[in-house]
Amino acid sequence: MKQIIIRITGTVQGVGFRYTTKVVADQMGVRGIIKNEKDGSLYIEAEGDDTLLDIFEEWCNEGPDRAKIEKVEITPGELKNYRNFEIIKK
Repeated sequence: MKQIIIRITGTVQGVGFRYTTKVVADQMGVRGIIKNEKDGSLYIEAEGDDTLLDIFEEWCNEGPDRAKIEKVEITPGELKNYRNFEIIKK
């Protein structure tokens, strides 16, 4: 198990990205959080094994149909042992 932090920029808010990502994460067994940032980007903490996270990362580069992704940054995170995948609403 490991954690990665994903920051996605582009047209990623108001296009169902958080909801669709939760559905995908739940289906895959990836745990963590996703939230909108004030600068218009998305912030994700994702936990799982290497193979799952690789597939999840690939999905994040595609996103839902209406999203227009400009950049996906991946950095290692610190494992927090999330129980599920949650949308954080501020």
